[in-house]
Amino acid sequence: MSQVYDKDGNIIPVTVIEAELNTIVQIKTKEKDKYEAVQVGYGTKKPKNIAKQQKGHFKKLDNFAVLKEFRLDSKVQSAKRKASEKSETTSDSRLATGQKIDVSVFSEGDVVRVMGITKGKGFQGVMKRHGFHGMPHSHGHHHVARHGGSIGQRFPQHTLRGMKMPGRMGHNKLTVRGLKVVTIDPENNLIAIKGAVPGNKGGLVMIQSQ
Repeated sequence: MSQVYDKDGNIIPVTVIEAELNTIVQIKTKEKDKYEAVQVGYGTKKPKNIAKQQKGHFKKLDNFAVLKEFRLDSKVQSAKRKASEKSETTSDSRLATGQKIDVSVFSEGDVVRVMGITKGKGFQGVMKRHGFHGMPHSHGHHHVARHGGSIGQRFPQHTLRGMKMPGRMGHNKLTVRGLKVVTIDPENNLIAIKGAVPGNKGGLVMIQSQ
């Protein structure tokens, strides 16, 4: 994270994200694939680490490390088709395989949502994982200050499903909505978003317009 100043001199906390060029690998249609989506490739991989089937799928585009699909709204797509038919525009204005996508698709002031994998915190107790207050520190309590307390009852004589207990914490998919784009640097492929985003430094996130 970092911070920038607005026109009035106020400090705005931002997260600077490096958004390298994404390449459209495949365009799925409702007639062929039963749904409409765009498959995007990101990053590079050594050719020896790519399966033969993936090489055929990538064709001559590149050796991508990550593939992600973005569903397309059928209503929006139909509206775009009607508009393109009326204006008689060429197919170059539509999405095409091999087309590059950069940070210029966003603009300052856009409201976006960011998806990522949260930081993994390992096996944690109920106080850190669920915010329990812990046991009292007096009146005979001994070595149970951070315990969760009773987890059972006389009936049905077994622990109920969904009971808040110790366990693995973090490393979950999280979506943060309502984030605002502050600045964009197309030359260096950088985008600054107000607030914090899920994940650790160097993690992979997905940014979508809201």
